[in-house]
Amino acid sequence: MRMIMRKKALAFVIVGLSVLAGFVQIVLMLWNWLMPAIFGLRTVTYWQALGLMILSWILTGGPTRMGPRRRYTSEMTPEERAKFREGLLSRVGNRMSSQEAPEA
Repeated sequence: MRMIMRKKALAFVIVGLSVLAGFVQIVLMLWNWLMPAIFGLRTVTYWQALGLMILSWILTGGPTRMGPRRRYTSEMTPEERAKFREGLLSRVGNRMSSQEAPEA
């Protein structure tokens, strides 16, 4: 029974690492294809592509597909969430009105 569990765990690790390696390769290929042509940036190595994936994972909140703000607001009560939205909209509204050109 233990041998079966070890084989399953090993298979899970191998498949997981293979999927990760595939995603890193996709990021590497897309970066090296698009970024030098569009923005004139240098190409990246495999390990730099892995670093880009880790950085994007950190900035977007991880594998939950929920950004940091969404995780923050999910811990609020409905009243706190409404107050947070009102404050956010008032700041965005002020910024939008200041960017608009005055009508003549």
